[in-house]
Amino acid sequence: MATIRSILRHGSTLSLLTMISRVLGLLREMTKARLLGTTALSDTFSVAFMIPNLFRRLFAEGSIAVAFIPTFKKCIVEDSKDEIRNFLSCVFTFLTFLVTAAVVIGILLSPLIVSLFGLKEFDETVLLTRIMFPFLAFISIAAFFQGILNSIGVFTPSGAAPILLNIMMIVCAYALKDLVGNSARAMAIGVLIGGFLEAGIQLPFIMKKGFSFFFTSIQKAVKHPGTQTILKLIGPTVVGMAAYQLNDLASTALAGNAGQGVVSSLQYSLRLQELILGVFAVSIGTVLLPDFAEYAKTNNWNMFNARLQSAVNIIAFITVPITFFAICQGETLIRLLFQGRSFTEESVALTKTAFTFHAPALLFIALNRILAPAFYAQSDTKSPTLAGIISFAVNIALASVMARKFRGAGIAFALTVASAINTILLFYFLKKKPFIQIGGVLKPILYIAKLCLFSMIALIPVLLLNQKMLTLFVGYNRFVHHGFPFVIAASVFFSIELALLILTKDVQTRKLISIVKFR
Repeated sequence: MATIRSILRHGSTLSLLTMISRVLGLLREMTKARLLGTTALSDTFSVAFMIPNLFRRLFAEGSIAVAFIPTFKKCIVEDSKDEIRNFLSCVFTFLTFLVTAAVVIGILLSPLIVSLFGLKEFDETVLLTRIMFPFLAFISIAAFFQGILNSIGVFTPSGAAPILLNIMMIVCAYALKDLVGNSARAMAIGVLIGGFLEAGIQLPFIMKKGFSFFFTSIQKAVKHPGTQTILKLIGPTVVGMAAYQLNDLASTALAGNAGQGVVSSLQYSLRLQELILGVFAVSIGTVLLPDFAEYAKTNNWNMFNARLQSAVNIIAFITVPITFFAICQGETLIRLLFQGRSFTEESVALTKTAFTFHAPALLFIALNRILAPAFYAQSDTKSPTLAGIISFAVNIALASVMARKFRGAGIAFALTVASAINTILLFYFLKKKPFIQIGGVLKPILYIAKLCLFSMIALIPVLLLNQKMLTLFVGYNRFVHHGFPFVIAASVFFSIELALLILTKDVQTRKLISIVKFR
């Protein structure tokens, strides 16, 4: 119980900040839906924003998080202040050089990259891509700052940073749309300003903690042992992350050729998915990585295993009921959040179809977010890399076959299947490690099956009441018409789910109730 309490205590502030960020991200998507809908211009912005984001995840999240934190944790324990400063300076110099080169090349090659997606608004997509490519540099530096702070147990600044990005995109969308020609360009400028602020907000906290760094020669930066260690870890990580991110790239390319609005509908669906995942899975995964790294370095495998098992249980406990409810209430949620002006009935139908097939992936993606750090903390980047490559191949093969006939639904289904395969492979690779004890396979499967059964029972009254509730509030604006039924449905569903868990003396529920009482 102490392990669960520790995870929740350390993750609670970050979860709150992440929740605020995701809510603002949802408002950002509502703004985009209101101004752009699922038009050709919306597809244009979605693709242009996705391109630097793909490289961001590759250079920033994919490398800094998994390679920098374990190396820096070791440096803090073993080295002097001067050595730590020298290490940070070399990594900062190398990272700055790398992402600057990537931005310049990306801007120059934008027409070639954009041509892969088959969009009507080619010139506009190239322009938006070039405006947003420097975002890669800002956000990569922000990830470096986040790595420093997270390594010493400071999560608040990096949790608050994405809030600024969402605020700037919303503000710029309305404030600059007439000045720059359209809302897509205005939001692109907001992306650029927000990325700069994400890095800027974290720097004062790093300085306050006594860390400093400076630019050095690129030759010295590359030759530093710490940089060499990171590069060795990054090698297979980049391959694995590239495979994972190419899922998005290939899926978007297939969607771009599947008809107008398919790209945007998939993006709206994924934003809903990320809203749910971001509050819990990302926060727990972020908190776990520094702890995993410390336990691995000190050979404290008992605590390592306890943290891992607790995190898996928490993720299943949260995501399984939410998945069932999200699928049931998907259309109501989409209408509540997005419908209006440019977001038409066709937009609702496209997004609902995509979300119905995206939602089952919630559990698998959430598990992947907490299983991957268990490998990275042990400096094992090869296992998740192999899992990523295999899941990528499955996704592309399925999506290529299904996109023509089923359009967005086929692409979403392919991603869900690929995510499930990735989870299965990660569990398999973990079981092969001598120090890792994740329990028998049957026990978590039975627990998930129990959660699925209870969720289906809890859905029965929701399905019976749903149409009556919608009819009751006909004639009001969409926030009342769809909002009230959604809240009532959620209250009924989760009350029944919780009651069933309590009546069956569910261990996880009892632990969480005890923690709440303790606090």
